[in-house]
Amino acid sequence: MDPDAVAKAFVDHYYRTFDVNRVALGGLYQDASMLTFEGVKIQGAAAIVAKLTSLPFQQCVHAISTVDCQPSGPAGGVLVFVSGSLQLAGESHTLKFSQMFHLMPTPQGSFYVLNDVFHLNYA
Repeated sequence: MDPDAVAKAFVDHYYRTFDVNRVALGGLYQDASMLTFEGVKIQGAAAIVAKLTSLPFQQCVHAISTVDCQPSGPAGGVLVFVSGSLQLAGESHTLKFSQMFHLMPTPQGSFYVLNDVFHLNYA
């Protein structure tokens, strides 16, 4: 497994999906998954998708600045740290964000998000 390739493929898929169809992100999470969104902890795929789809905007575009990753433990996980900006539809300014994912392998050979931490960066 090449952690850099896993991270790049995951980040491309995650943000492309987020920008056009947030409901489809549900397949990336499991019942044990946890999202910390601006300090609020949410557990389970259904609750995470409910949170992501309840955000007060319908359309956005992510621009990724950096993707850093590391292999994580003997189970074959991958830590992924992303920074970038978020452009909301109808807004002239962008919002800077940071997001960390802990990806874990599935028996089928794909990965799911065990941990997800998102923060807007206020300067």
